[in-house]
Amino acid sequence: MVLSKNHPQVIQYRSTEPVLKPELLKERSGTIANVVFPTGIDRRDDLGSPDRFDVYYGMADTGLAVARLDLPEFLPPGAIADPPQAKI
Repeated sequence: MVLSKNHPQVIQYRSTEPVLKPELLKERSGTIANVVFPTGIDRRDDLGSPDRFDVYYGMADTGLAVARLDLPEFLPPGAIADPPQAKI
């Protein structure tokens, strides 16, 4: 999902499909099978690639891994959250 830079509680975009899902054997078998969970994300400006992110994630509660995410120029169709309600 993409959050507002100035108001991170506001969701601006949510993918209709999972970005990260268990596929490898180490992700599908372990203490908690078929589970992957992101634990950190690193924007790779140091490589001159501001649209590249390394996503560190847990695999079935037995190991850690890193996945590469390249931000596309345009986001695919997805769900956009309802705008936040004004507080009265």
